[in-house]
Amino acid sequence: MPQRLIVVKVGTNGITKKGKLDEEEMQKLVSQIAAATKQGDKVVLVTSGAVAAGIAELGIPPKPQDVAFQQAAAATGQSVLMAKYRKFFKQHDLKVAQILLTAEDLSNRASYVHTCDVLGLLLKIGVVPIINENDVTSVDELMRTEGYKVNFSDNDILSVLVAGAICADLVIILSDVEGLYTTDPQEPEAELIKTVDAITPELKSSLNGKSKLGRGGIQSKIKAAEIATSCGIPVVIANSRRENVLLDVLSGKEVGTYFKPQSRMPAVKRWIAYGAAVKGKIHVNEGAKKAIMQGSSLLPVGVTKVVGIFDVGDVVSIEDENHGEFARGNPNYNSSQLNLIKGLQITDVEKKLGFKPREVIEHRNIHLIEEEK
Repeated sequence: MPQRLIVVKVGTNGITKKGKLDEEEMQKLVSQIAAATKQGDKVVLVTSGAVAAGIAELGIPPKPQDVAFQQAAAATGQSVLMAKYRKFFKQHDLKVAQILLTAEDLSNRASYVHTCDVLGLLLKIGVVPIINENDVTSVDELMRTEGYKVNFSDNDILSVLVAGAICADLVIILSDVEGLYTTDPQEPEAELIKTVDAITPELKSSLNGKSKLGRGGIQSKIKAAEIATSCGIPVVIANSRRENVLLDVLSGKEVGTYFKPQSRMPAVKRWIAYGAAVKGKIHVNEGAKKAIMQGSSLLPVGVTKVVGIFDVGDVVSIEDENHGEFARGNPNYNSSQLNLIKGLQITDVEKKLGFKPREVIEHRNIHLIEEEK
C-alpha cells in the first residue's frame, strides 16, 4: 500500500470522560495511530481537550463565558495533555512534537510556509506532530479592524487547514456521533448518511447542534469538510469511541460519513481561499467584477471603496456593488496607497503616488468564490 498522509482530528468528547481526560480512550487512539504509522502511513494528530484537562487540573468550576479563565485552563491543560500523549506514544517507540497555532500563524504567508516545512521534517524523521489551537493568544473576540475576518475558530477547521497546507490524502474527524445524519441523531427517524457527493446550501441549512465541552459542532464539521473537499481532500466523520475506528477507515471499510473530494486547488489559492485571515475589503464596480470573473486583473479604475488596514500581500476580500464577496486575492498595494489611487486610470497613478506603479492591483492570485456556488 502506498504511503499516505493522514490528518486525524479528535474532539474533546472523544478523549474526556466526566470532565477529565479519558486515558483509556487516549491509549486506544494512540495505539491505532501507531499501527497506522508502522504500516507506512504518516499521521498528523489535531487534538482538542486542553481546556477540559486544565479545568480538571485546576479544580475550579468551569466559567464558559470567561475568556481569561478559558485561556488559563488551556495553558494549564496543554502540558497535562501532552504529557499523556508522550507517555502513550512512547509505549510504541514513537516520539511526539507539540505545535500550537493561531489564526495569524496561518495568515502570514512566511509563517504558513515555515509551518509546512517543520511538519514535513517531523514526519520525515518519524515524529508524530500533535497540533492544537493556541487558545492562550488566539481569541476570536479580539477583532483587529473593520474588514478583518479570522480563518478558523475551532480545531475542526484547523485540522483541514493543516491538511490543505501539507497536501494530505485524507482527513478523519473523530466525533461523538457516528457521522452525518438526516436529522438530529437522537430522533428515532434519523438515518446515517454514508456518502456526501457535494456539500450543498440545503445540506448546510438543515444542520444544527453544538458540543457541550468543545467549541465545535456539526456545522463546524460540515464547514471543515467543505474546505477540505474543495481542496481535493476527502473527509470521513466518524465516532471516536467505535472500536478500531481509525484503522477501519484506513483499511477502506464503510465507517461514518464519507465526503467525496472535488478538484484539487493550486497551493497558493488554497491559502488565499481558506488558510489566510481576510485583512480588509476592496469594493469594485460592475465592470471590474465582470473582468475579474472572466480571468482579468483588477485595475485601480475599478475600485470604488477600500475597507480596513492591510499591507501588500495580505489577503483581502473583493466585493461587488451589492457588498457581496465574489473573490479574494493579494493586493500589490497597501490600503493607504489604494485609497489614494482608487478610481484612477493607470496613467494617473504615478502622479498620485510619486513612483512608478504596478499596472494592476491584483493579478494571478485571485480566488473566485462565486465559482464554488
